Amino acid sequence: MLEYGTKVVAGVTPGKAGQQVEGVLVYHTVADAVAEQGANVSIIFVPPAFAPDAIMEAAAAGIGVMACITEGLPTLDMVRVKHYLKGRSAVLIGPNCPGIITPGACKLGIMPGYIFQPGNIGVISRSGTLTYEVVDQISKQGLGQSTCLGIGGDPIIGLNFIDLLKLFAADPQTGGVVLIGEIGGTAEEEAAAFIKEHFPKPVVTFIAGQTAPPGRRMGHAGAIISGKSGTAQEKMAVLKAAGIRVVVDLTKVGEAVKELMG
Repeated sequence: MLEYGTKVVAGVTPGKAGQQVEGVLVYHTVADAVAEQGANVSIIFVPPAFAPDAIMEAAAAGIGVMACITEGLPTLDMVRVKHYLKGRSAVLIGPNCPGIITPGACKLGIMPGYIFQPGNIGVISRSGTLTYEVVDQISKQGLGQSTCLGIGGDPIIGLNFIDLLKLFAADPQTGGVVLIGEIGGTAEEEAAAFIKEHFPKPVVTFIAGQTAPPGRRMGHAGAIISGKSGTAQEKMAVLKAAGIRVVVDLTKVGEAVKELMG
């Protein structure tokens, strides 16, 4: 599994530091929770107007891993956040994501835990919903997952495909990876180049938005085709050219994983 800690900030709210709310310790600041409880991970649910400050507060307090579930963060705010995180040891998952889970060990997010089971398949996805669909298929094939992450579908995010592929390459529990992409941007093309040259484990991919029209945003803020770039067809062609298994039919991803990695 990927190491990302187990002590979560239970709650941060104005009030007396360390007070009990229905049996749960609630702190006035993240720094208080870190100092008194040794918290090392944080889940951020606050509205978009406050999420950037929540991320930076957690990083400043020494939190190692942050998962920002909030969607709708302005792009310029995320530019500020990315600049703030440079040079710090804190890593950010998201925003606009379901978080991260290592089945049977730790969950940091909102994914339905019952569909996951321990195993050796890593999952990285730009789509939260498709993460659940693919994991359910993998589990029904009798296979389990090492660690699964939704990285978010915004134009500017924390950890990206390549960041996580490097971690999965070094993870002895992970025998292969499922990569779920979507239209817009160049993340999948960059991942294809990295996989071809540096990733030694089998990879199965699926690209969402194969029928999306150009110029129309499809769900996520980053899922938009600009001109002739960012189409599902272009991404699938690049992945295939890199020797990566590309599944066209979403309902067949689990079968492809079983065939390639089972």
